[in-house]
Amino acid sequence: MLDGTAQRILKEGQFFSRIHVDDIARVLEASIQRPDPGAIYNVCDDDPCPPADVLAHAADLLGLPVPPAVRIEDADMTPMARSFYAESKRVRNDRMKALLGVALQYPTYREGLAALLAATKMADRG
Repeated sequence: MLDGTAQRILKEGQFFSRIHVDDIARVLEASIQRPDPGAIYNVCDDDPCPPADVLAHAADLLGLPVPPAVRIEDADMTPMARSFYAESKRVRNDRMKALLGVALQYPTYREGLAALLAATKMADRG
């Protein structure tokens, strides 16, 4: 993003669910406190969205121009980068929150990116 090479890759119907590492730790702690062997939880935030939306929001937070949109078919990417877009995952975390009693500290990528930016600014001052 900062070096100006970021691209918003557009692929119809592409969604990802993500989660902040601190919230992963919260879920693990909750699952240790409420063991249920064999239980499966979708560990993700509340807002699955296209990766392009996350990049646009990050640019806004940084006060940078929104990276250009490039259709997946036209994107110049390594095979590994392209494999990231091979699947689309849009999952819900209702069971995780209800059965484990988890309240996410970063319920969407917006809060997570804001926290990351704040931490970076603090580190630069320190």
